Amino acid sequence: MKRKNQFAILLSAFTTLALLVSIVLPVSTYAEENSDSFKLTIMHMNDTHAHTELLPNMITAIKDVRIEDPEALLFNAGDVFSGTLYFNEYHGQADLALLNMMDLDAMVFGNHEFDLGSSENGHKSLSEFVSAAKFPLLGTNVDFSGDAFMNTLFKNEFTDSPEDGKIFDGIVKEVNGEKIGVFGLTTEDTANISSPVNVKFLNYVEEAERAVQAFQEMGINKIVALTHLGYDSNPDFGNDLLLASYVDGIDVVVGGHSHTQLTEPVVVKQDENGSEKDPTVVVQAYQYSQLLGKLQVEFDENGVVIGQAGQLIDVASKEADSEAAAVLAPYKETIDQLSTQESGAIAKKTLVNPRLTDSDVSVRANETELGNLVTDAMLAKAKERYPETVIAFQNGGGIRAAIEEGPITIGEIIAVLPFGNDPVVVELSGEEIKQILEHSVSQAPAESGGFLHVAGMKFTYDSTKESGSRVVSMYVNVNGEYQEIQADQKYLVTTNNFTAKGGDGFDVFAKAYQEGRVQDIGEIDWEQLRKYMVEDLGKVVDPVLEGRITDLLGADSEAPGDEEGEGTPEEPEAENPETEEPEVNDPETGGNEDDNNDTDTSTDETGSESDNDNANNGDESGIGNDTDLVQDVNDNQGSKETVSNISGGNALPNTATSMYTMLVVGGILLVAGIAFLVFRKVKYSKA
Repeated sequence: MKRKNQFAILLSAFTTLALLVSIVLPVSTYAEENSDSFKLTIMHMNDTHAHTELLPNMITAIKDVRIEDPEALLFNAGDVFSGTLYFNEYHGQADLALLNMMDLDAMVFGNHEFDLGSSENGHKSLSEFVSAAKFPLLGTNVDFSGDAFMNTLFKNEFTDSPEDGKIFDGIVKEVNGEKIGVFGLTTEDTANISSPVNVKFLNYVEEAERAVQAFQEMGINKIVALTHLGYDSNPDFGNDLLLASYVDGIDVVVGGHSHTQLTEPVVVKQDENGSEKDPTVVVQAYQYSQLLGKLQVEFDENGVVIGQAGQLIDVASKEADSEAAAVLAPYKETIDQLSTQESGAIAKKTLVNPRLTDSDVSVRANETELGNLVTDAMLAKAKERYPETVIAFQNGGGIRAAIEEGPITIGEIIAVLPFGNDPVVVELSGEEIKQILEHSVSQAPAESGGFLHVAGMKFTYDSTKESGSRVVSMYVNVNGEYQEIQADQKYLVTTNNFTAKGGDGFDVFAKAYQEGRVQDIGEIDWEQLRKYMVEDLGKVVDPVLEGRITDLLGADSEAPGDEEGEGTPEEPEAENPETEEPEVNDPETGGNEDDNNDTDTSTDETGSESDNDNANNGDESGIGNDTDLVQDVNDNQGSKETVSNISGGNALPNTATSMYTMLVVGGILLVAGIAFLVFRKVKYSKA
C-alpha cells in the first residue's frame, strides 16, 4: 500500500511538472521569436516656416531624445522657407545655421523652398541653402536638370554614402547594424503654388515605386518615405494616406505640407483595393517649430512593422540650448529692428480690433474695418492667381491685433495675422455658402472665433431666429453689381487653410477639403495683407464699414444696391449682449478653442501662442503591437473611411493572444492537477 501511495504521489508530481513546462515553454518560445526584432527611433519636424526663434529649444528636445537613444534618426519634412521676417531677410540662412547644429539625417524639399525661383531667375538662394547644409537632401521625384543653380548639386542615385550639401534620390542609414532606406517626395502641386520655374516634379507614386525597388535590390527591407505631400491633402496631387495604400514596401511615412498634428501615429494596413497589406506607419508634427515628433517602430526579421508608438514633444517647454541661442542672437537682433520698419503703408486712422469685454462690438461678432481690410486683401490677391474668385472669408479668431494710425510697421502687420496661415481657394455651391454663413452667425450676438468677415459679398441674418435658420439674404458682387447667391450655382471663394480644413467646426469646408476642392494659393496671409496695402491701395489705408454683415434683429431685409454701399440697409446699432466668458482662440491656427480645454501657452516671435494641449508627453518606453490597423482609402477621392490611431495599449497580436489562451488553459489544468493530488493523498491516508 505504501508503494502505491508513493507511486501516486510521484505520478501527480510529474503531471504537475509537465503542466508547468507546458505553460512556461510558450513564453520562452515567444521571447525567442521576438529576439530577432529591431527597434528604431525616428525624430521628425515639418513646416517650420522660418519660425527660427524656437529652434534653440528644438535642439534641446533633440538632445534629450538622443540621451535615451543615441542612434535615433532625425528628419525634416520640408518648408523651412517662407513665413516670417527671418526668411524675408536671410532666405533660409538663419534657419540653416541652427539646422546644421541638429545633426539631421535628411531633409526633403517643401513647396515653399521654391518660392524665390522667379525673382532670382533660378534658385540661387536655394542652391546656397543646399550647398551649405551639413546634411543631405532628398528629391526622388524632383528633376533639377533644367535649373542652372541646382543641377550641379543633384546626384541621381541611391547611396549608402551620402554627402552633406548634395541632393539624392535616396540614402541608406545604418542603425545598430540594420540598414534603413530613406527617399523623399515633394508635392507635384508645387508647380502651381510656388515658383519652381525650370524645376520639374514627377509622379509621386511612380517615383516611390522606383525607390522601393532600388532599396529592395540592395537587400534593404526597412524603408522610410520622407514626404512633403500632405497627410490627407488634395488627392489630385497625392497625399500620405494614398502613398501608403498605393505603394507596397513603405514601412514609415514621415510627412509635412498639410500642417497636420498627429498626436498618435496612423497605421495604414489596406491597399487601395481594400486588401490586407503590411502596415505603414504615418506621422506628422504640425508646424512652426512648435513640436518635435518622436516615433518608435519595431520590425520583425523580415522588415515588417510589428509595433509602434509615437508622441509629439512640446518644444516651448524645453530650455533653449545656450550654444544655439548664441548663434541665433545676431540674426534675432536684426529681425527685432526690422519688425519696427515701416511697410510703406499709412493708416489714416486707428483700426481697432475690439472685443466685447471692452467694446459694444467685437471682431468675433460684428463687421469691423480691420476685418474688411483683411478680407479685401485676401480677395484681391486670390484673384491674381485665380481670377474667378468672388468671395473671401476670414475667421474673426484669426485677427489678433489692431493697427495704429500713421505709418504701418511690418511688426504690426504680422501681429494682426500672426499664424502665417496659407491662403487657399475653395469651390462651393451657393447652398454650401449658406450653411457656412449659418455656422458663422450661429452664436450671435455672442462672440465666436469662427465668426466670418467677408469681402465680395453682403449678407443679412436674424439673431432672434433659431441657429441654423438665421441667414435671410446673400448677395455676391459680380462686376460691381450685387446678385443674389443661387443655391445650385458654383462659386470660387478664398479663405485661410485653417478654416478650409474645417477649423472652428466648419464641416462644409472640411467636406470640400476631403473631396479635393481646396487649392493652396502658395502665399502667406500677412504678406498678402502687406502687398495689398502697398500695391493695391497705393499705401493709403482707410477701410470703412459697408454693411457687409447685418444682423436684422427681427427687422425686414432689403436688397443691396447695384453699387458698393448703395441701397444697403442701415446697420442696426450693435447691442452689448450678456454673453458667457469669451471663448479662447485656438492660438496655433487662429481658430476658436473649446472653453473647457485647459491649456498652457507660450508665445513665439510673431505673437502667436503655442497650444500644448495635444502634445503627448507621456510614457515613451513601450511600443504597442498592431492589430486590425485599418486604413481604407477611397480610390476615386482618396478620402479616409476608417483610420485606426495606434499607440501603447493596443490589442495583443495573435501570438500573444494564443499565449494568453494557453496560459488560461494551463492554469486550469494546473489547478485540476493539484486538486487530483490532494484527493489521492486524502484517499490513501484514510486507507
